[in-house]
Amino acid sequence: MPTSIAKFTFNPFQENTYILYDETGECAIIDPGCYEQIERIELENYITENKLRPVRLLNTHCHIDHVFGNKFVSETYGLPLEIHQHEKIVLSTVPHVAMIYGMPYNDPSPEAGRYIGEGETIAFGNTKLKALFTPGHSPGSLSFYCEAGNFVIAGDVLFKESIGRTDLPGGDFDTLIKSIRKQLLPLGDDVNVHPGHGHSTTIGYERKFNPFL
Repeated sequence: MPTSIAKFTFNPFQENTYILYDETGECAIIDPGCYEQIERIELENYITENKLRPVRLLNTHCHIDHVFGNKFVSETYGLPLEIHQHEKIVLSTVPHVAMIYGMPYNDPSPEAGRYIGEGETIAFGNTKLKALFTPGHSPGSLSFYCEAGNFVIAGDVLFKESIGRTDLPGGDFDTLIKSIRKQLLPLGDDVNVHPGHGHSTTIGYERKFNPFL
């Protein structure tokens, strides 16, 4: 059975949260952006109804819209947060960013329980993800590539006909383009790209039609 991908679009930033799972029932929750209680209930209900057992909590990066649900997931399922070490500083700024946006941040994310190394294999059930280091949108952005499933969870690195913004602290346009060309494009044209916002796409489509590439 191939790895299944469940997508949820949460919070005012319309962020994509992903649950990856396979026939074992073990699953990874990536970028839980659930901000409202109703969103947390939706995520929890899906896990319960599909008899899943969360074993990994992963962030592609730690901008505010991708971490709203970190505390909920971590405490509900007893999971340590796993991020790249360069995202530690980004995570530390989230309370300040929340104030700027005028958004109550009553459930702050836990600090990282573990740092993910570049090229590391993230395993759960029978699924294996390769952590690709793809900075540029943020200093420690990771993309999670599943070779067997022919897909990549790309965070805010690559979107359909667009790329992640680079005007936030720690962002850099040239670094982002280099990450895409070095880490994502070589994966192959038929690889499906599941981004942090918007619709899914493929490497081949972006190679042809993305104006930034």
